[in-house]
Amino acid sequence: MSELRTYTGVHRPTWIEVDLKAIQANIQNEQQLLPEGTGIFAVVKANAYGHGILEVAKAAEQAGATGFCVAILDEALYLREAGFTCPILVLGAIFKEDVALAAEQEISITVYNEEFFEGLSLPDKPLKVHVKVDTGMGRLGFQTEKEVLYAIEQIEADPRFEFEGIYTHFATADQKETSYFETQLQKFRSILLRLSRKPRYVHAANSATALLHTQADFNMIRLGIAMYGLSPSVEIEDILPYTLQPALSLYTQIAQVKKLQSGDHVSYGATYEAEQEEWVATLPIGYADGILRRFSGYEVLVDGRPAEIIGRVCMDQIIIRLDRYYPVGTVVTIIGRSGRLKRTATDAAEYLGTINYEITCALSARVPRKYMD
Repeated sequence: MSELRTYTGVHRPTWIEVDLKAIQANIQNEQQLLPEGTGIFAVVKANAYGHGILEVAKAAEQAGATGFCVAILDEALYLREAGFTCPILVLGAIFKEDVALAAEQEISITVYNEEFFEGLSLPDKPLKVHVKVDTGMGRLGFQTEKEVLYAIEQIEADPRFEFEGIYTHFATADQKETSYFETQLQKFRSILLRLSRKPRYVHAANSATALLHTQADFNMIRLGIAMYGLSPSVEIEDILPYTLQPALSLYTQIAQVKKLQSGDHVSYGATYEAEQEEWVATLPIGYADGILRRFSGYEVLVDGRPAEIIGRVCMDQIIIRLDRYYPVGTVVTIIGRSGRLKRTATDAAEYLGTINYEITCALSARVPRKYMD
């Protein structure tokens, strides 16, 4: 059987552009804030937040990232298969039967409950583990000091383990009000004081924490959304220590232009009715590509001018209202700059009532990524 074609829509005029230099600039700007000796693990889970895991990982490593964080073991294995040899930490849960595979590939995993130690089968090579402390996020992690110390005792008593790291995750680091953040931080620091020795990596900072709070007593950060040039929240945009450079743009091209007459309808359900004579264009992109149905009414850019998405978003197509006639093939900007105007993932998120993370992560694999370096 011949090798299968890569599953992307390369024969359709819809594409994503990723500026790798922007990603590298964001990493290097963050490096300037960090105390000497603090490592940056680039968070490349979820296909690098929709930007493309391999290309982003290469750019991040070139910019000085010392390791990677992923959500699932498969992402870590993919990086290993691609030739990356630096430390990789799986932040999420994995099956017990897969921990031997992680050990063989020198992939670090997260330990977060006491049941983990029951009935494990491990190879001769030690399994690198990071102990996760739940200081108030309420997801994975040991909740009490007693649980944490018990886990570390189990790890250090068993030569099959390597106690490589300990960490927590903040729930409100992207907010200006810091009381809950401080409570979590104090709980984590109190646990660290009880350790007879600290592991190689002690980390607590996600992007928001790394941007807004000092890292003097920790030696690694997990740089996620900020690496892609997006603010962790709208609330803190005005107090960021440097200008983030968005890396992702999304474009399509006009496939057909039509003139509607008053009373004509558009798309499923005939929910849109033209009130007068107007030009509309059909674009080859839809909710199967990540342009969710809630995008109806959102304004994209055509030749530097706003153009509203009208009617219901279809699986593979959307329709926009034009201010005048434009020829087939005209580029339409959904995320990015057009003339003097721009549309960001944060703009789209604000319109949809969500966060910019969701906008880029929702962009499907069938939209090809083009990398600008």
